[in-house]
Amino acid sequence: MKLQGKVALITGADSGIGQATAEVFAREGANVSIIYHTDEKGAQETRRLVEAQGRRALVLQGDVGNSAEVAKFFERTVAELGVIDILVNNAGQGMQGIPVEKLEDAKLEQILRVNLMGPLFCARSFIQLRKKHGGKGRIVNISSVAQHLPTAESAPYGMSKAGLGSLTRSLSVELAPDRINVNNIAPGLIQTPMTQKRLDDPKQREESLKEIPWHRAGQPEEIARLALFLASDDGDYVTGQTWTIDGGLTMNWGGA
Repeated sequence: MKLQGKVALITGADSGIGQATAEVFAREGANVSIIYHTDEKGAQETRRLVEAQGRRALVLQGDVGNSAEVAKFFERTVAELGVIDILVNNAGQGMQGIPVEKLEDAKLEQILRVNLMGPLFCARSFIQLRKKHGGKGRIVNISSVAQHLPTAESAPYGMSKAGLGSLTRSLSVELAPDRINVNNIAPGLIQTPMTQKRLDDPKQREESLKEIPWHRAGQPEEIARLALFLASDDGDYVTGQTWTIDGGLTMNWGGA
């Protein structure tokens, strides 16, 4: 088992990529702290999946964009599961159909707080904890191909994901002396609750898939398996990198 005896804290673990990552990590031996915002039913299903692998699970509700709540996530997890070895910053919020000229301050602040400041708050608490316990550890950020591509009518989303890529690079250098690896995964179209409506509509699905050379949506477990590599000793010599996993979408963007 690649994560035997490890403790992982995963934000947005109530569905999709976060839920799949929790299950894969548990399968490989990790106990998991499941952070969710609103979907309690989904979070409890994640708990069931983790415990079905014989691992311990802790479910905590809160807002990653609130630094005080983030600090409590870490305190509770350490108290109940032990010192955290792995942080997966997966929680995020999408948006679409809002041009900048019509963008309200509240929406802008909401997206940036959840998608960018949230991972920074979590990273800060994780770094403080790991340094207290001698360093080492893994941070895996989940961003999006939107960090590489234009995001018309959802500029704050693209900004937040590009910022997460930049945070990954900065932290990787800053934390190298402490042997804390920091990496970033940029998924393309993945079949999750956030994208299911688009995939269920035949016209929207075909419009989306025609841009993807693999001509299918990715599955959450495909992202989870990459997160496992980065969180385990297999990925020890990897830090500061963004791993794009998108069926070739970014290679095809703007093609004929």
